[in-house]
Amino acid sequence: MATRSSDLKRQIAVTLSLVICIVGSMIGVGVFGGTPIAQAAGGALAADSTLLAPATPAFSIWSVVYTGLVAFTVWQWLPSQRSSPRQRSLGWIVAASMILNAAWILSVQAGWLAVSVLVILALLVTLILAFLRYSQSHAGSWVEAVVVDGTLGLYLGWTSVAVCANIAAALKASGFGGFGLRPEVWSVAVLVVVAVVGIALAIKGHGRLALAAAIAWGLVWITVGRSADAPESFPTAVAAAVAAALVLGAAITVRTRALLAGASGRGVRAL
Repeated sequence: MATRSSDLKRQIAVTLSLVICIVGSMIGVGVFGGTPIAQAAGGALAADSTLLAPATPAFSIWSVVYTGLVAFTVWQWLPSQRSSPRQRSLGWIVAASMILNAAWILSVQAGWLAVSVLVILALLVTLILAFLRYSQSHAGSWVEAVVVDGTLGLYLGWTSVAVCANIAAALKASGFGGFGLRPEVWSVAVLVVVAVVGIALAIKGHGRLALAAAIAWGLVWITVGRSADAPESFPTAVAAAVAAALVLGAAITVRTRALLAGASGRGVRAL
């Protein structure tokens, strides 16, 4: 009985967190009196604010992530999922991530860029923890693979790129001079780190494509932004494109090797 009660509390918490997350996102796009993120905080997070800012179309991935979070919330209410070990492992973490998502939007709305960096870093840590947990098991169906693994993979992948843009924006707003180094040196160095992390996640996650695709998506739009919009930077554009190719290539390679090795029974439902 105590376990049933705990499961119900978890389900309710996830649902309430989703509501808060959606309200926060509406504020972030200018509904409910909010200022669109690109215009908030003096435009610090606009597509042309820093070398690591993705072009505007990149942010459309949020609509996919939010749709996935709605599907995740509905899924966890199914009778078969109430006592699911995966849901018990992930529910509270996903709920926390949605609260942090809303908190990030509100911190940017308030112009608190330093706070927004701390919040998005906490969000990143939360999503990595979720990744480490769901990577230990495999979805029971293709639906679960899409709704749970796919959603959380996209969420983590995009956040991994967004955190770099957020930190860059906060540093620029604070007047950081780069210790005398050219901006391209910093942007390329950060993109190298993103590529290394993306490859590591591909290996750890047995080639999860949703995660790699989201990272590549963000990186490709950095390439587009630095090629077609100010501030233009050829080195940054090239580094982002190479990083995207490496991350996506690593995931595909790991996934293919697993299938060829006869591990499809373990990995076929891992997105």
